[in-house]
Amino acid sequence: MTENLPHGLPGPLPKGERLLWQDRPAYVSLARRAFHVDLVALYFGGFAAFQAVSAGRVAAAWPVLLAGALALAILLALAWGACRTTVYSLTDRRLMLRIGIALQMDINLPLREIEGAGFHRFADGSGDLPLRLKPGVRLAYLHLWPHARPWRLTRPEPMLRCVPDADGVAKRIAAALAEANGQPVQALPPAPAASPALPGRLAAAGH
Repeated sequence: MTENLPHGLPGPLPKGERLLWQDRPAYVSLARRAFHVDLVALYFGGFAAFQAVSAGRVAAAWPVLLAGALALAILLALAWGACRTTVYSLTDRRLMLRIGIALQMDINLPLREIEGAGFHRFADGSGDLPLRLKPGVRLAYLHLWPHARPWRLTRPEPMLRCVPDADGVAKRIAAALAEANGQPVQALPPAPAASPALPGRLAAAGH
């Protein structure tokens, strides 16, 4: 449990409820996977090279490089803001997401309302954990983004995004969900290029 996140909860926990884990997204991972800074840098770099070759002089690439640097600065600032204002918390009764750069929101997800959970681990050890809610439990995709599983628009899935030590967090959530529901949690369909599923608990989640 992270000790330096005292403001991650909307208030004191009810008597008997235990905080099991708390953390925020990994900044570099969030910038790359949610705000796609790698792709933006590649796009402007390629465009700058094309401009330089077409004009026959390197100076022709400078306006494109400056525009690319500005775009990356904006995206990195947004990623930093999203990281610093986000706290994910797991108790033995619920998952809580404190999100929002300009307008802070607290989303409470009782563990008994979560139908299934997914797990996608990245090479740096961080990972995404999308949560499929039971029918009738609805959240707006735009309210969740970037803490939502991509392209699940008709039935949005909240997602713990780019959490450090994804393997350890996945095991904690799997155990809490299984205990709350009294049985193994229904797995999400596996997807290519995702990490192995935790048997009977969490399945690989693709993007």
